[in-house]
Amino acid sequence: MTQRSNTRTVGYLVGVVVVMGALSWAAVPFYNWFCKVTGYGGTTNVATQASDHVLEEKVRIRFDANVDPDMGWTFRPMQREMELRIGENALAFYEAINTSDEPITGTASYNVAPDLAGYYFSKMQCFCFTEQTLQPGERIEMPVSFFVDADIVNDNDAGRIRDITLSYTFHRTEPSAPQQAALSAATDKNVN
Repeated sequence: MTQRSNTRTVGYLVGVVVVMGALSWAAVPFYNWFCKVTGYGGTTNVATQASDHVLEEKVRIRFDANVDPDMGWTFRPMQREMELRIGENALAFYEAINTSDEPITGTASYNVAPDLAGYYFSKMQCFCFTEQTLQPGERIEMPVSFFVDADIVNDNDAGRIRDITLSYTFHRTEPSAPQQAALSAATDKNVN
């Protein structure tokens, strides 16, 4: 009877470990999904077309740029702020320069502040959707096309927001397999 009880206890414990592992594995994708759906944490939306509802009310967008300390890039917005009508599509640019002597690949994380504005901030095109690889000394201008959804004015909590900060941070990443192959081919070509 003790052997049977021990076996059952071990079975329960293994089950608990498996469930905890599955929940922790699912936590990041679930959190990302939750943030995209609710705008929580300043997560923005992705739009496939421009807004067709433009208001006369205006909103000011401020632009912020940061890089990880080991990135080897300088990164800055090419405009500090812009004012646009709510619902109006806008185009802003950021500049990145690889100041190192090696190719560096990076990915940008982003958010908007205040967090409540994230649900209404929609990007149509953004350099943050893909990884970026810069060769030594290379400079690039990267666009972000966006609008603030007109429904923001109907939200009891976010309806008075008229100042939004769009912030990006570039993180150094390993290039994806196709990009790694292209980098290797370019390096081989330069060596020969």
